[in-house]
Amino acid sequence: MNGLLGLARSLVRVIRRAPLSLAFVAMVWAYGLATRSLPGGPNDRLMERVGTGVRALEAGRWWTPLSAMLWWGTIGAAVITSALVLLGGALAEHRIGSYRTAALLVGTQVVGTLVALTAVGAGAAAGSGWPSDLAAELVVGAAPGAVGLVLAASSTLSALWRRRLRLLMLAALAMLVAYSGELPEVIMLCSGLVGLAAGRLLGRPERHPGPASRTEVRVLIALVVAASAVGPIVAAIAHAPIGPLSVLQFVVLSPPPDALTVQQICATGDADACRSLQAQLRLSGIGPALASVVPVLLLLVVADGLRHGRRAALVVGIALNLALAALGVLLAVLVVSTPVEQLMVYQAAPGARRILALTLPPLLPLAVAVLLWWTRDRFAVRAPTGTYRELLVTSLTVLAAVSAAYVLLGAAVADQFDRPPTIGRLLADLPERFLPPGYLGEVDPDFLPQGYLATLLFEWTGVVFWLVVAGGLLATFRRPRADPGAGDAERARELARRGGSNLGWLSTWDGNSYWFDTHGDAAIAHRVIGSVALTTADPIGTPTGDTVARFAAFCQEHGWTPALYSVTDDTRKACEALGWSSVQVAEETVLALPELAFTGKKWQDVRTALNRAAKAGITAEWIRYAEAPLALTDQIGAISEEWVADKGLPEMGFTLGGLDELADPEVRCLLAVDADRTVHGVTSWLPVHRDGAVVGWTLDFMRRRESGFRGVMEFLIASAVLRFQEEDAQFLSLSGAPLARLDRGEQPAALQRLLDVIGHALEPVYGFRSLLAFKAKFQPEYRPLHLCYPDPAALPAIGLAIARAYLPEVTARQSARLLSRLR
Repeated sequence: MNGLLGLARSLVRVIRRAPLSLAFVAMVWAYGLATRSLPGGPNDRLMERVGTGVRALEAGRWWTPLSAMLWWGTIGAAVITSALVLLGGALAEHRIGSYRTAALLVGTQVVGTLVALTAVGAGAAAGSGWPSDLAAELVVGAAPGAVGLVLAASSTLSALWRRRLRLLMLAALAMLVAYSGELPEVIMLCSGLVGLAAGRLLGRPERHPGPASRTEVRVLIALVVAASAVGPIVAAIAHAPIGPLSVLQFVVLSPPPDALTVQQICATGDADACRSLQAQLRLSGIGPALASVVPVLLLLVVADGLRHGRRAALVVGIALNLALAALGVLLAVLVVSTPVEQLMVYQAAPGARRILALTLPPLLPLAVAVLLWWTRDRFAVRAPTGTYRELLVTSLTVLAAVSAAYVLLGAAVADQFDRPPTIGRLLADLPERFLPPGYLGEVDPDFLPQGYLATLLFEWTGVVFWLVVAGGLLATFRRPRADPGAGDAERARELARRGGSNLGWLSTWDGNSYWFDTHGDAAIAHRVIGSVALTTADPIGTPTGDTVARFAAFCQEHGWTPALYSVTDDTRKACEALGWSSVQVAEETVLALPELAFTGKKWQDVRTALNRAAKAGITAEWIRYAEAPLALTDQIGAISEEWVADKGLPEMGFTLGGLDELADPEVRCLLAVDADRTVHGVTSWLPVHRDGAVVGWTLDFMRRRESGFRGVMEFLIASAVLRFQEEDAQFLSLSGAPLARLDRGEQPAALQRLLDVIGHALEPVYGFRSLLAFKAKFQPEYRPLHLCYPDPAALPAIGLAIARAYLPEVTARQSARLLSRLR
């Protein structure tokens, strides 16, 4: 019931946002049904008058680029076009107005059609095969204009959604053109490109979206891998694929002849026809059909693993694509070395199409493998120890079982094959049972099954094995990630529950290593970067007066320079007792909760945010991210990616949490949600423990929707204060603002002045000082956080280590962009 209500609300929103588009869709459906051009499409006579194409323009029917918009072909095409028109209208009408929307819908259709038909006509005049086929077609439909409208309207979206929508639509259009390649797809692509160009005229200049975050890059790479897998299927199921990559259908599609017909033709003595039909027969049926799409299935599983950042998915993806490239090379060698008249499958791909059919199968997977290798640093998430050992054992066991069944049972029912095989011939044929049948179309079969059991063995031996492998990989990619020091991480979590600074829970994050004192009562989280052991916050557990000294000795044994980062005054004093130097690197803001009340003039902004939220129907909702419904977590991810994209620069890590840190079951998330379940903002709160009990909470993750409720952060923090007061928490920390500090009137040292200059330079980019000013609304207590180090000569190395900790994946190009932004 709730789902139906949600669908109804979404429909009402679309109607309110896109009245013109909805009216257009309703009109076309009404006269389409009335004139019976739906559901079967316009009749031949009407198509000649309203359909557009090269020959229509050559015949002087200049109006057809416009008239084609008013008829939408078959019922399926009409449904898809309706969805595209309504999507474009929902995006555009309430942002740029109905008149501009109509102009873009019509303009991108007409201009895109003319551009496409001009290119097709020129290609056909040059004698090229594909454009000549396109030049003979007549088409109708408003899908090109709808695509152009969507891509034009994308310029009004945030950087994140602009990038996502454009990538998705352009990738889909390029895949359709490459693998199907019919005239409607070509016109849609041209109209989409026209829409992209027109979108720049809609409003403010687009800000460069900057580099994608680690999560976004994983999604983009996964999308490329999935598209490379699905493309041949598109060509295989297309009505009449003629695109340049449509030849890849030969490795996944085979015509299914009737087995009885094959036997009858073979009985006539026509050896060539018999061989051809036998080859096609071996590639038909449910089993061979599944075997043909095994590479597609495995690549889709790999894409899912890449989306989750799995290192194993990267390795499998590279190995699988290299294996497919090798199979493509072997196939090409076999076809080239076989006389044309003896070819059974590739005889249907004459001339240039045969060349493409032989060069693309190895080149396309090789290109994907190179892409995966190039982006390998983005995929570092590992499964628990022993996961892939278990999968390997299971896979080898299944491999042995199905192989033994094929050979032994095949020998037992040898009379069910057209040429009864021996055990030796079954063993020789066994490797082919695990190869995709599409790569075997030109291989003469030594024998073919005729009986039921023989057919089962022949067709399903490889399928069973590969389905087990695919299912096992999918399961392992979904398992909770684990680091090599998972046991140390759990010990560290136990110590963090005993005690630490307000930032102590940061010590439990991924990427840290741990030093434990001899009694196991204290630990220091650190990460070694270069020759620097950079710590995260104060020691956790129950440290003693010599904990820092013993950690320094541990670092000295390994040749590292210790650098204690974001530590409080207590740790700074312990470091200074050792003769170390220190400098303030951040300012923490803390709210004492027991006596806090939002009264007085100083709290006006906070009270205003609470009142406006109540009037707008926005409520504060607490969740655990790992247990939250997908409808909320998807929005949180989108808001985060939107924030990263709009920054135009890499996302920072180290002491600044992202989406990965939200999945911790002990982290609480607070959302601002309206009546339509739209998330306007999100914050996360890390626990602060003393002697095993939670005594306070620290703000970590802060993101707001660009078009969301104004004052959402004030509302969320104020709501958190009220909730934590009810739970008798002692304090709330708004965390530290890096490279920002309160002016306490003292004369800063040279290093402190340098950090102040760096903080000022970074302000337009990351806004740390603005963040500190925002936190001042809550009348906090200010507490400095320091960097402590033993040797001033190591400061350049320490500075580089801190920069790499915050921006571990920054590239040279991104660094140059950062410097240009600072200028």
